[in-house]
Amino acid sequence: RDWFAANKRRYEEHVREPALELIRALAPRLARYAPSLVASDRKVGGSLMRVHRDTRFSPDKTPYKTNVGIQFRHGAGKDVHAPGLYIHVEPGEVFLGAGLWRPDKDPLAAIRTAITDDPKAWCRVRDDKAFTERWSLAGESLKRPPRGVDPSHPALEDLKRKDHIATSPLPVSALMGPDVVDVLMERFQSARPYFAYLVKALDLTM
Repeated sequence: RDWFAANKRRYEEHVREPALELIRALAPRLARYAPSLVASDRKVGGSLMRVHRDTRFSPDKTPYKTNVGIQFRHGAGKDVHAPGLYIHVEPGEVFLGAGLWRPDKDPLAAIRTAITDDPKAWCRVRDDKAFTERWSLAGESLKRPPRGVDPSHPALEDLKRKDHIATSPLPVSALMGPDVVDVLMERFQSARPYFAYLVKALDLTM
């Protein structure tokens, strides 16, 4: 904490402000991608996730994160569990995310219902070539099928998911060029059908 206090100005100049500038640059493009997404450059409570770690329930008491996280959440949600897009930057690693991380019981059930009722529609989205070439489904899954789910269902592994997120790695250099907004939006565009499917399953609009 003492080190961060002494270097706070460096953090604000070289980390926070460039991240906020990226949010501002992406905002109009995201508004066309999905008007429901919130792109806020507020220093606190906006799309830039806080640098302080929540250590209340963690054995790791390190007070600060070593990554930058930017979340563009759906306006119907209030926190990181809302459907949205995500940018993750840390030393040596950059990746994008799309979907829902650790959703509550009701949205998770809604997605499972959508997949159960029309597995072909889900598989078309999941297996789309433009999506699978750039994105991988990630997150945690149940060890057993959810209660009431047919163990022979063709999309059983997806029905066992506790997260509905996809991730896509990028080279660190992708954030360094003048075309960074185009690079990010092109990658997000390839996940738009996947994101739109999840949003529709929750009875929300893009």
